[in-house]
Amino acid sequence: MTSPLAHIKEIERVASGARSRRDAPVVESWLRCLNDYKLDPTTAQEAYIVPAATLREHREQAEDLIRIGRSGLEGLFKQVAGQNYVLLLSDARGVAVEFMGDPTFDNHLRKAGLYLGSEWSESRAGTCAVGACVVSGEPVVIHQDDHFDLSHIGLTCTAAPIFDTLGDLTAVLDISQLRSPTAKTSQQLALHLVASTARRIELANLMARTREDWVLRLARSPEFLDVDPEAALTLDGEGRITGMTHGGFRALLKAMNLEDFGARRFIGEPISRFFDLEAADLPLYLRGRPEGRRILRAHDGFALFARSIAPVAASPRRAETPAPALPKALRELSFGDPKMERLQERAAKLAGRGVPILIQGETGAGKEYLARAIHASAGLSGRFVAVNCAALPEHLIESELFGYVPGAFTGAHPKGKRGLILEADGGTLFLDEIGDMPPALQTRLLRVLSENEVQPVGALEARPVRLNLLSASHRDLTKLVAEGRFRADLYYRLNAASLTLPPLRERRDLEALIRAILRRLGEAEGVAYRLEPEARQALLRHGWPGNLRELTNALKLCAALSEGGVVALEHLPEALAEAAPAQAPEEAGILQALKACGGNVSALAREMGVDRTTIHRRLKRLQG
Repeated sequence: MTSPLAHIKEIERVASGARSRRDAPVVESWLRCLNDYKLDPTTAQEAYIVPAATLREHREQAEDLIRIGRSGLEGLFKQVAGQNYVLLLSDARGVAVEFMGDPTFDNHLRKAGLYLGSEWSESRAGTCAVGACVVSGEPVVIHQDDHFDLSHIGLTCTAAPIFDTLGDLTAVLDISQLRSPTAKTSQQLALHLVASTARRIELANLMARTREDWVLRLARSPEFLDVDPEAALTLDGEGRITGMTHGGFRALLKAMNLEDFGARRFIGEPISRFFDLEAADLPLYLRGRPEGRRILRAHDGFALFARSIAPVAASPRRAETPAPALPKALRELSFGDPKMERLQERAAKLAGRGVPILIQGETGAGKEYLARAIHASAGLSGRFVAVNCAALPEHLIESELFGYVPGAFTGAHPKGKRGLILEADGGTLFLDEIGDMPPALQTRLLRVLSENEVQPVGALEARPVRLNLLSASHRDLTKLVAEGRFRADLYYRLNAASLTLPPLRERRDLEALIRAILRRLGEAEGVAYRLEPEARQALLRHGWPGNLRELTNALKLCAALSEGGVVALEHLPEALAEAAPAQAPEEAGILQALKACGGNVSALAREMGVDRTTIHRRLKRLQG
């Protein structure tokens, strides 16, 4: 790595037209920084992290890609975390919308800009891997003094573009180190890992957005065709190309000598224009068919291995309005759990239809959250009014729900009371713990639902009311009906449609939920909370009998007790911390423990119930 003065002089020589030993992408970026952005190489710029509100907007716009790509991001981070890499997923404007790194170095990472919310556009940060990748659309390594800005010349950054199904750049995946070996060739493996992960995220995105199209997977060798193809295309029923994994397909175009055609120009073209393939041939490439084919030839003779996947929705395309996207309020209830996704889709269809919905689930499972999301998705002009039937004294429920006229009873307010049912007129009435409603009031509620009118206590006339009714219970209402403790006719009125929330212990998105709750807490307090591996594992192992309510309270405690935003095992509620496996031996015993595991860090981490990065960190402290 050169000195700052030598670095500045080298940029000045490049600006004057002198030849450079730097890679072409670096030189091109330096010239853009000088000529297009008017950046000064003698002035170091501090890393810029966008305000919390701006970051929230960027993350909301990228949330689908973050959700779809999460598995690939976590897999990549596990591969590189032991080498002190930081992972950033940036949007097309260069803002980091997802971050994975060792929380031990949070302050150093934030200062260097290797952090959530950092902006790495070329116009702001100068030559950097994210910015160069955004401009060129090509994988790139910007190593140490390849960087334009003096404040970044200690970093090494490797990035690859992620394109959407139509070929537009939608994100950049980057892994970076604060310190690294001097030789740029040390990052070749990093470049391979980032590019292959970007390709897999593009494939996951293509598959997630495809229901009525065929998918054609392509590879130059058969070994990974079904699990990790080099590229994939989507085709409509007539064999026209409707989408692709742009980065991978572009690499195949080079091999086919079709690079000049441009991958995006394939959209809308018939597949038969390029390959010996018609739409009618696609079933022949299905996996498992006895007559199935594998070799697909381009018109110039170039051969590829191919595998087709039939449409999920096999019905032919119809000229109809596409189904609307899931409303934001409902979309925020889960992060990829299959049961929750089915529930969200059903709730979206029911919202605003005036159908009474019964929400069931264990205590703390999020029944009121779901009810509020349904209300927000319905586009109603009225309020959301929640009533906990188990919390109101029995003698007050009638007057609270139905209201009363002046002088209706001793102690009544002289102006009377409107009542919660009328307060919900034009909106949503949510009756929580409906199973605890007294039998006499069940009869009156049934009349409200039947006649669309409510009669306040002491009133001579009923008043019209229009509302959406949502109710909830953690109790088995069918059992209460059988026991005669709940009216059967009211049950069937309430249960026109039902939604059952899965308990937290059965959900597959627990880790994503934890991150989301911590992120919301952090945004409110201006802190980026990060979990130590031991704390994360303790949270994931817990059974959560109190469901979302228990989880939220636990994370609020963690946030309050954390130091510098880092949540360690000792910050968890006592019951969780005490239930965690025995902690690692003191650093002095780690070498002996590692030797007993044959020097295998992963095996030692499994034995101790911690993450590999924890072992590496402790070994580093011991050796330092």
